[in-house]
Amino acid sequence: MQNDSYNRGGFIAFVFSMAFSCLFFVYVTFLHPGINLKEVPEPPPEAEQNVAGGAAAPAADVDVSGVAKPWEDSPDMVAHGAKVFATNCAVCHGPKGMGDGPGGASLNPKPRNMVEGKWTKGGDSIGIFNTVSHGIPGTSMAPFGHLEVVDRWALVQFVHSITQNRVKDNPAKVEAFAKTAK
Repeated sequence: MQNDSYNRGGFIAFVFSMAFSCLFFVYVTFLHPGINLKEVPEPPPEAEQNVAGGAAAPAADVDVSGVAKPWEDSPDMVAHGAKVFATNCAVCHGPKGMGDGPGGASLNPKPRNMVEGKWTKGGDSIGIFNTVSHGIPGTSMAPFGHLEVVDRWALVQFVHSITQNRVKDNPAKVEAFAKTAK
């Protein structure tokens, strides 16, 4: 007769793990009260603030679909631009456009601080629109030409609203450009 003590430790571990697993399944099935999947936690109060400006978010979304000339200054376009910025740009440029977003920490060169407004491609409306649409080759500024034209003009207006170095536009030149911009 052979001595079976060689694998006795493995057998004891197997029996213990099977017993524990069975007891766990009995507990989960019959004793645990469960989880209410319909429970929705209240959002924290700071989540109701506008990411870009730090002020309370507007109650309703701004409808810019009927704006005939989105390149002209408008508080509605700036408000819409703040939302587009928070969704698409704040991860790199930061919530206030200071180039300090979490996604930009490892980028080289660092994202533009739009408040300072040291522009690479010009800080006028056409330069900012082209930068948003086509990006800046050789940098981490990606093109956002996939955004609707009105959204890109809203970004231009939002950037103008936060910069300390706004470049003066030639309105006739901007309008001529805007009519051909896609």
